[in-house]
Amino acid sequence: MTYQPTWESINARPVPAWFEDAKFGVFIHWGLYSVPAYSRRDWYAEWYAKQLDEKKPEVLAFHNRAYGENFQYADFVRDFKAELFDAKEWVTLFDRAGAKYLNLTSKHHDGFCLFPSPYAKFWNSVDVGPHRDFCGELRDACEGSSVKFGVYHSLYEWYHPLYLKDPERFALEHLHPMMKDLIERYQPHTLFTDGEWDQPHEVWHSREFLAWLYNESSVRDFIVPNDRWGKGTREMQLGGNLTTEYSWQDFLEKNPGQTRPFEECRGIGHSFGFNRAESCEDYLAPGELIELLVTLVSAGGNLLLNVGPAADGSIPAIMQERLLQVGDWLRVHGEGIYASRKYKTSTQPGVWYTQKNNQIYVFLKNFPFGTVILDDLPYDPAYAPALLGWRGEKSPVSLVNAEGKAALRFEAFPPEAIDSQWVYGVRL
Repeated sequence: MTYQPTWESINARPVPAWFEDAKFGVFIHWGLYSVPAYSRRDWYAEWYAKQLDEKKPEVLAFHNRAYGENFQYADFVRDFKAELFDAKEWVTLFDRAGAKYLNLTSKHHDGFCLFPSPYAKFWNSVDVGPHRDFCGELRDACEGSSVKFGVYHSLYEWYHPLYLKDPERFALEHLHPMMKDLIERYQPHTLFTDGEWDQPHEVWHSREFLAWLYNESSVRDFIVPNDRWGKGTREMQLGGNLTTEYSWQDFLEKNPGQTRPFEECRGIGHSFGFNRAESCEDYLAPGELIELLVTLVSAGGNLLLNVGPAADGSIPAIMQERLLQVGDWLRVHGEGIYASRKYKTSTQPGVWYTQKNNQIYVFLKNFPFGTVILDDLPYDPAYAPALLGWRGEKSPVSLVNAEGKAALRFEAFPPEAIDSQWVYGVRL
């Protein structure tokens, strides 16, 4: 199919199936802002330059104390060394976490690129700073793994002279050629655009770019962009997935019958970029992350969970631990997550459903004990329940009829008899 530069035509493009099957991805916010790695505890640390420019008291006081009043944001280039960065170690970690794709910030709103670009001379990680092509290294590390390479790319740039003077010329003469070069050079599976809110889609010429992406680019058959292509475009289809950001509850309340794949992106804490002001209390616990993942998947969505590496290229230990805890859970329960589809919305707190082929998966927040009546599932004698992660010989779960509703009856067993915690799965 040839797609025309109209929303009607672009919205007719189906989302490639791999994305709906993947369910879990890792977001990576990494750049010059990772050097100060600081903001107020409930702010985005990757907005450090803007917060400094706007003289936010918390950030300005920290900056002047730590670096001095004459230290400019661009001076952070010299300390962005990435001396501990190892692309293979990152991808191995993400693979162990059960992630099926990653999104690297190829360029955030400060305009600094993590790849060589003729459109950002001496403002990229190859020309200055660490002198390394991080997009290329991560793309190569993903080859042969189960993790697909993808990119985030900001549409606008806070301080680019052409953007400040003429946003439309910026889009046509700077943004489009830069993104086309990025896409053809690295062939990403995802394109997470952002910063779209500053201008309408006509200024960004988004329809023309998406028509090129779907008709002419080398990734036209598999790339999954998002819905951030101009002021007011979020929650439009745009041939890609719908995005939420710390806001999936509002999205589902407003769109209860939505069938388009969607993706909630968020940090493990409040920030995307590493924020040293955050404490352990700001990070979601492993059980909270797994409940979030199950909730999103049961509603037909994906979780894009962010990590914010330090300037040296290391991923903070607490972020690694959280990823590995999710991965441990997915190794047992992934059969009911990956490639599954929404079955029905549960009206029962702490109960979720997914389906795959002719199987229904029931996920329970509480430890399986006694009889659990499934209010939303009619009794069917054909159901054969199996407890995921069970280590014993005889299954401890059976199906009973509770006045027309399916119910799961669990024999008492010690916690160590099941390779599971936080959320428990039953296959029917």
